[in-house]
Amino acid sequence: MSRDRNRLLLAAGFAPRYAERPLDDDALSAARDAVERVLRAHEPYPAPAFDRRWNIVMANRAAEPFLADVDPELLRPPVNLVRLGLDPGGFAPPVVNLTDVRAVFRSRITRQLAIAPDAELTALYEELLEPHSEDASSRSVASDVVIPMILRLDAREVRLFSAITTFGTPMDISLDEVAIVSYYPADTESAAYFEEPGARSAPAWRGGAAGENRPRDDRSVLGSVPV
Repeated sequence: MSRDRNRLLLAAGFAPRYAERPLDDDALSAARDAVERVLRAHEPYPAPAFDRRWNIVMANRAAEPFLADVDPELLRPPVNLVRLGLDPGGFAPPVVNLTDVRAVFRSRITRQLAIAPDAELTALYEELLEPHSEDASSRSVASDVVIPMILRLDAREVRLFSAITTFGTPMDISLDEVAIVSYYPADTESAAYFEEPGARSAPAWRGGAAGENRPRDDRSVLGSVPV
């Protein structure tokens, strides 16, 4: 990772090679446009981009309807993808196989911490991912090729699998630590859900008025790519 290489260079008495600028810096406009292009091209399927601590930095419009009934407190920046996915006030209620999804997060973040220890990420792990007896799963995450996330939406099951994309050979630390998680339908029935008229409307999964927690203007709470 660029951050670790900078540390090694500094320890050896050399100047750091990699800059670190926020993603909205003018110098990263081309990279930001590239992220937006990837996110937009993935619609009508949801895709957020997140940083090394799993804080969402950008998302496409297809992700917005799934936030309709999320606790507004969880949508205060920085919006954390792990907390959003596992907190009872977040997106956990419609996830049928939450134990499997938690195990996937646990596996990924355990590997991440082994490579690059981070106090904030460790605190997130201890808060949401520490193994418990109720986490016993009927399947082994390590042995499965793909574990779909199964959602109960509008009285039907929607199955999604994910792929994580990172930039190749970035010369900026912030860009090096940005990743995009793209969700794809795992079967034809799930694909049909996104192709139906109104698929971008808020799905009903927690009760209450659909969209009552959504922003009142056209801006995304996650910094979505403009339509």
